[in-house]
Amino acid sequence: MLTFGMITLTRPDPAVLRNGLPAERPVFAAPWEAQAFAMAVELNQRGLFQWQEFADLLSEELLAAGTAQDGEDYYRHWLRALERLTAAKGFITEPERAQRQAAWDAAAKATPHGEPIALEKAARGGR
Repeated sequence: MLTFGMITLTRPDPAVLRNGLPAERPVFAAPWEAQAFAMAVELNQRGLFQWQEFADLLSEELLAAGTAQDGEDYYRHWLRALERLTAAKGFITEPERAQRQAAWDAAAKATPHGEPIALEKAARGGR
């Protein structure tokens, strides 16, 4: 279970739900999922968008073809909805987003396994 202000989240285990029994597992499978969630909450709390705007885009992403039925890709859709919303609001242009994605990809490749990814490593060629 995870709580943000008055929002409490749990992720039900689909296998257990099929049997009609309540069960919970961690809300976030990886740190980036929590970060994506926190970014959306923070931007909303700063008044940069209405929650319904985000919810509408998230719904579109979740209903798109190829969505995993077990919810495994839920936060990928969450992140994509956030990317779409920030672009629509003009917070970032598509070339800026692509440039930042390329910088993160380069930094990830330059970072030894187990170390935190830092953009500075990509700029220094992994040193």
